[in-house]
Amino acid sequence: MNKPTLPGPGAGRHETIMVALLSLGFGLVGLDRFIILPLFPVIMRDLQMNYQDLGNLSAALAMAWGLAALTVGGMVDRLGRKAVLVGSLLLVSALSGLSALAGGLFGLLALRALMGVCEGLFTPAGITVATEVSHPDRRGFNLGVQQALFPVLGLALGPLIAVWLLETLHSWRGVFAVVALPGFLLAWLIQRHYRPELGHLPAASSQPAGAPLPWRQLLRLGNIRLNVLLMFCILACQFVLCAMLPNYLTDHLRLSTMEMASVISAIGIGGFIGQLIVPGLSDLYGRKPAVMLSFAASAALVLLLKMAPAQPWLLFILLFGISFFNCSLTCLTVGPLTGESVPAALLPAATGMVVGLGEVLGGGAAPALAGFVATRFGLPAILYVALGGSLGGLALSTRLKGPREEPSSLPIPDEIPPTVRTLPERG
Repeated sequence: MNKPTLPGPGAGRHETIMVALLSLGFGLVGLDRFIILPLFPVIMRDLQMNYQDLGNLSAALAMAWGLAALTVGGMVDRLGRKAVLVGSLLLVSALSGLSALAGGLFGLLALRALMGVCEGLFTPAGITVATEVSHPDRRGFNLGVQQALFPVLGLALGPLIAVWLLETLHSWRGVFAVVALPGFLLAWLIQRHYRPELGHLPAASSQPAGAPLPWRQLLRLGNIRLNVLLMFCILACQFVLCAMLPNYLTDHLRLSTMEMASVISAIGIGGFIGQLIVPGLSDLYGRKPAVMLSFAASAALVLLLKMAPAQPWLLFILLFGISFFNCSLTCLTVGPLTGESVPAALLPAATGMVVGLGEVLGGGAAPALAGFVATRFGLPAILYVALGGSLGGLALSTRLKGPREEPSSLPIPDEIPPTVRTLPERG
């Protein structure tokens, strides 16, 4: 198979550096987002909150993330990739540190919502840049790497870091202040190294500033409409577990705080390894088989988790498996399945739509629903919400279009303005 020619000297090295920096950036976004979860049993006592408040905090960030992601296409076009990446990462770090000053539920809700807005800007822009700099034969693998540190820093190391800092600083407020610091350094590194002229897709947008995003037309391309629904199902499972399991493990299964943190870390470790394996396999064997297998495995493992006793090693294995498949599904859906459905000029808007609507519905509504279910029917009932997400995704994945289509072969609706009809160049 003939590989496309690199677009210029240094493109291969630039690809490696940018994928690494974007992976670290998304990892820090995950850390800032999820560091609150293992701290919540302490915060709940300090600020007199309940399970519904926990669900609402997760929902506020996710819904703000989603709404911001829906607008990121136009902002990326107007401000540029670098400005959006660097600015949003700086603001995420600052807002995470300011969470240390929250005096009650309202203040914490406001800060988490603002953080969600900034993370919602960073995420589609990061995926877009990773797609642009990646050689087509490495795109699935690179997008897996780009998203792999999100679960590692957010859900694997995050709980352990949170508990260690909590025991060292004796204050959940100090934890927020410390974890905010690395983001400022990383923003400077991205500012220094990003070079838009070295890429495998056109980096500059051809859409005029202020032109309306063709959302209705985007939904008609490839798997975009289906990807939105798949993201809802994926996040309905994954984020319900991320938001509610720390309390499920300590309050229902009576694990200690350190046992809980060790078990929860399986979510991040499984997600990290899964995103390095499954997206790469989908490059070889196809997207649809990888997606269907992952949803089926996730559903089976959630059902086993529902029946599992309070054995930390068993709970670790089950959560490892669930996240192995769920994080891979997220990567496949917002990455290759979306990138291969639209022309290059529409990639920021399409990615923002899939991420945004998925976050609003799955990441926002599902944890709020889980908080209500936990308050009304007890903590074990949250696992039925997660199971429903995986089973729904399995049913929807049977409708994925195949075989895989490249963006250059896809028809573009006539209604899309000519200025956004640019297709990615193939070597």
